[in-house]
Amino acid sequence: MNKQNIYTNLPHNLSEELFETLISNKNIKIQRIVSPKSFKSPKDKWFNQNRDEFVILLQGSAELVFKNNGEKVYLKPGDYINIPCNREHRVFSTDKQVQTIWLAIRYK
Repeated sequence: MNKQNIYTNLPHNLSEELFETLISNKNIKIQRIVSPKSFKSPKDKWFNQNRDEFVILLQGSAELVFKNNGEKVYLKPGDYINIPCNREHRVFSTDKQVQTIWLAIRYK
């Protein structure tokens, strides 16, 4: 066993989101995602996973937007959302003061 900490070895001065796979097999993929301060996905870039995705926000804040209806969901630390597979979404904004840290679990 190898003990790790989700808050260590955080990169500094990111210009893009960083996706780090923590665990992956045929049934599940767990990633730490680090978003830079004041990050926004490009308007033409939509995430569209082929698995359901459970996301919990650990640090910072973020707003997601969903393509089909323009729905926006605001997240603060401790908030989580389950995004069904093939539900196109993107990051509308992240915290202006600190990096935003997410834990994403793709399953099914």
